[in-house]
Amino acid sequence: MALRTGDQYKEGQAKINHNVYIDGRKVENLEENLNTRTVLDAMAKVFDLGTEPQYDEVMNAISPLIGEKVNRNVYLPRSPKDLEMRAEMGLLCSQRLGTCNYRCVGCDALQATAATTYEMDRELGTDYHSRFIEWLKYVQQNDLAVSGAAMDVKGPRDIRPGQGDPDHYVRVAEKRSDGIVLRGAKTHQSGAIGADETLVIPGMSTREGEESYAVACAVKNSQQGITYVSQYNAMSAEREFMNDNSKIGNPLYGQRETCLFVFDNVFVPWERVFMCGETEYAPKLLLRFAKQHRMTCGGSCKAGFMDLIIGATQILIEYLGLDKVSHIRQQITEMIKVREISYGCTIASAYRGKEEPKGSGFYLCDEALGNAAKLNTADGFWEVMKWAGDIVGGFAVTMPSERELENPVTKPLIEKYFRTNASAGDRMRMSKFLQHWVAGLHGVGTWHGAGPRQNQMVALYRNTDLRKKKQLAKELAGLQD
Repeated sequence: MALRTGDQYKEGQAKINHNVYIDGRKVENLEENLNTRTVLDAMAKVFDLGTEPQYDEVMNAISPLIGEKVNRNVYLPRSPKDLEMRAEMGLLCSQRLGTCNYRCVGCDALQATAATTYEMDRELGTDYHSRFIEWLKYVQQNDLAVSGAAMDVKGPRDIRPGQGDPDHYVRVAEKRSDGIVLRGAKTHQSGAIGADETLVIPGMSTREGEESYAVACAVKNSQQGITYVSQYNAMSAEREFMNDNSKIGNPLYGQRETCLFVFDNVFVPWERVFMCGETEYAPKLLLRFAKQHRMTCGGSCKAGFMDLIIGATQILIEYLGLDKVSHIRQQITEMIKVREISYGCTIASAYRGKEEPKGSGFYLCDEALGNAAKLNTADGFWEVMKWAGDIVGGFAVTMPSERELENPVTKPLIEKYFRTNASAGDRMRMSKFLQHWVAGLHGVGTWHGAGPRQNQMVALYRNTDLRKKKQLAKELAGLQD
């Protein structure tokens, strides 16, 4: 099959009997619900970007598995250049969507699973990798959207998996001759409701005795036993109340939509199982996923968001007549600095990527620089939002509704008192767009996406050769060991 268009993706989704709940109600039709529809629209846009000639190199590559052009979201990088294009794809999608592209986690999980299953087959004599490749061929041939499920709900953090409720981590509840049965739940699942397939991977480093939790497999969207419970917050309620997306923050693609992803005795045939009980390999899979996801989620994805924040802030500066004020320009420059450092670390991480494991042909990014990209972004994104919030002012959170421009009583008041170098309507629309960032969900989302800040600190310290740095200092200082 050729690359699908956004419309073809939506046609495929219309055939799925989604088992999705939001705000205590079952969603009968994802396209008609004002919140879930944004997931489909965002996913569709990613498919459409892949069909636009000017984005072909960024969005697509020839897969050696099927000998055809495929979307990079389901492609396994074979060189540092491929890793760079993976980063460019994340940047482009964020710039064009202003929200999650919903295929990022799945893309990075594919790369980690390919590397780890190759290693398992080579060292253990299993056939996990061959199973994985056959499934991936099916995904590529049908141009499917794959989400990734890594984060378990965990329950109490001071106990190991199985010591409390056994379903707080996704586990193999039963092994059968024809496959396995999954129980448990994953949380914070970005866009899983709109995927065609989900790749499930371990969400923590398993130990001996935790074999049932060392599981990786692929499941179809809304197959029997799967339930999705979507997030719901003030922005969700606003979108429903307004019933007119054109006046809300990100009109087309909304906020990031996540869900609780519940597995209630979900059957998975053996050909879709890529790890089952190999506790020593679960940490490798997770760490490979983490470093890849921190490179892209931390550096490229959020750099695209920062481009939008910087652009919107500059527009408001000009609306307000502040574009020649020196300290305002300095604040914009601080925002640009954070953006460039984040993306610079990402590109460096891609260029220093290496074949992993040796002989596999699969390339993964440099771990230290990938973690540095995410760590800088975790801190820097708050700074970008701070400067943007300072410039847009209190208006970002005290402004009236744009609907006042439709009321004959309030319209002349709004037009008179909120006009600047731009009309009141333009000022309100751009301020609402910035409100989506500076007073929305993105601070916490950026901090915790791809793992909280402390995770990157641990990884960065662990991967730094301090012995070498000490030796360099001793040699120049004239000290002997």
